[in-house]
Amino acid sequence: MCHLFASQSPSTYESHTRSVRIGGHSTSLRLEAAYWDILEELAAHQGMSLGKFITRLHDEVLEMHGEVQNFASLLRCSCLLYVADLRPKAAPPEAVRDLHLVAAE
Repeated sequence: MCHLFASQSPSTYESHTRSVRIGGHSTSLRLEAAYWDILEELAAHQGMSLGKFITRLHDEVLEMHGEVQNFASLLRCSCLLYVADLRPKAAPPEAVRDLHLVAAE
């Protein structure tokens, strides 16, 4: 089973820093490439640009909790929620299908 995870391209977990503007202030966010890809998809799913989505999420967290602690972790967890519950369901990737076939034998 670990082969599925270990065989992924290092480019998926390579960290990338992006500059974003939140609440009129410029800041940097550092996330792994795979999370940036999911955030782009999530923002499009919500009908927004990535910048607008990040700003809206930040503003809503401020409104609900009064502060935003560890925003990068919030973004990662948002990606996990999206993938688990909101992402349009599609056929699983070939590697996952193969894993299920091997497990069934």
